[in-house]
Amino acid sequence: MTSPSLWRVIFIVVCAIVLLYLILPILIIVPMSFSGTRFLAFPPPSLSLRWYQEYVGSSAWMQATRVTLTVALATVALATPIGVAAAYAISRSRLKLMRAIHMILLLPLVVPIIITAVGIFFVYARIGLVATLSGLILANVMLGLPYVIISVVAGLQSFDETQEMVARSLGMNRWRSFFAVTLPQIRSSVIAGAIFAFISAVDETIIALFISGGQYQPLTKRMFTALRDEIDPTIAAISTLMTAVSFLLVLTASLGSGRRSDAGQGAANGALQQRRD
Repeated sequence: MTSPSLWRVIFIVVCAIVLLYLILPILIIVPMSFSGTRFLAFPPPSLSLRWYQEYVGSSAWMQATRVTLTVALATVALATPIGVAAAYAISRSRLKLMRAIHMILLLPLVVPIIITAVGIFFVYARIGLVATLSGLILANVMLGLPYVIISVVAGLQSFDETQEMVARSLGMNRWRSFFAVTLPQIRSSVIAGAIFAFISAVDETIIALFISGGQYQPLTKRMFTALRDEIDPTIAAISTLMTAVSFLLVLTASLGSGRRSDAGQGAANGALQQRRD
């Protein structure tokens, strides 16, 4: 075996070990969620849907699920347009100040989440947003915004800016040219950013531990509390469902990105042709 081939085999083996290490918790949690026993056991001695039924039939878990979905959907509704506007300004502006603004908007990904959580808690304590739904939404918008910005900025970098300039030269204003020409071609990036903002809001735990409470507790905080009080297999069932939803969302975005890009190019060309006519 030649040296390059040997290094390639080593590289593949190391990657396989790393991937196995990353997915090992999923390979353990999923079978445990179908266990018929009262406590977590691996491998499960018997198979049952008991804990999924416990989850669906519990008013407390359903309330936490409603809070989580409400916060996640509101986060997407707010973070996506704000992130798209910020990404457009960052990619089109030539001001040095915009680089600083770009870095500031990405700080939630850089600053340790525990420091962010403590800061948000002290601010919310002063303005009365602790244990409120609006406080949860605003905190998750701040955390989800960088994902939208990163995704859309990447999409705009691969977009030919001259197409928008042509549309504007044909009489479209900046607002209309963006929606008719630019947005259809970066739609996959926008959707990808929105999906990651949604997943971020669903999975967020640390900030929820600090600022949520009462009837506005998301699933992640309730799961943490349940683990502290009692090891309930219902948590394994909920974790499996959350993992499946996240995986399906990412898979859908990946499979649809190519088709949406082609459709966006066709829509943009159609808009320009209609304007010429």
